Amino acid sequence: MKKIWIFIALLGLVACGPSEEELVSEGISNMDSQNWDKAITYLDRALDKNPANARALNAKGVALFQLEKYKEAIPVFTLSIQADSISYKPWFNRANANLELGNFKEAVSDYNLANGLDPSQTDIYYNRGLALLGLEEYEDALLDFDAALQVNPNQALVHFNRGKALLGNNNPVAAIESLTQSVNLDNNNGPAYYLLGVTRMSALGQKEEGCVDLKMALSLGYEEAQSWLNDFCE
Repeated sequence: MKKIWIFIALLGLVACGPSEEELVSEGISNMDSQNWDKAITYLDRALDKNPANARALNAKGVALFQLEKYKEAIPVFTLSIQADSISYKPWFNRANANLELGNFKEAVSDYNLANGLDPSQTDIYYNRGLALLGLEEYEDALLDFDAALQVNPNQALVHFNRGKALLGNNNPVAAIESLTQSVNLDNNNGPAYYLLGVTRMSALGQKEEGCVDLKMALSLGYEEAQSWLNDFCE
């Protein structure tokens, strides 16, 4: 009878294991602590119970993204979309993974869908702008960067990439204004100082000011500035 009791007790323990929702919550809790691998373990256990759990799928995709496993994350986000196509989150997250991989066209398509599902998510504008910049669609990229700056004008990276788009659109004067805004907001952005210096010198002939910017870029570790300094500022 004792052996039977033990066997029945063990069955009870198995039956009382964590629920699907508890496993998802534990996975997300580990994500909050940046324990990405452990989070995936819990999320996979939840998905064993329900492979169509959209929340678990999206969270697992995010954990893979944080581990820089972008190619692995994309099909997981796709499954999350199939499970819940009206949530903007997996569309946005899959777009971000494609953006990291340089799949700019696919990223723009997903950002458009995410934006259509929830236009209040303003992060979409900046990220879509980056993808459009990658596609050399400079005017559309500017529209998105401007939309992002309307929400918060004090975003150094948005000003920086807006400057890139303006240069691509053959507007160096406006580009210098954006790049100057960028370095004023973040004086540790070596690439911004470099681009500012090169543009001053090549487009406006401002050698002295350009050399100052290039020296700042080099001091911040942006080594590409060295060749310009050697050629034009020595």
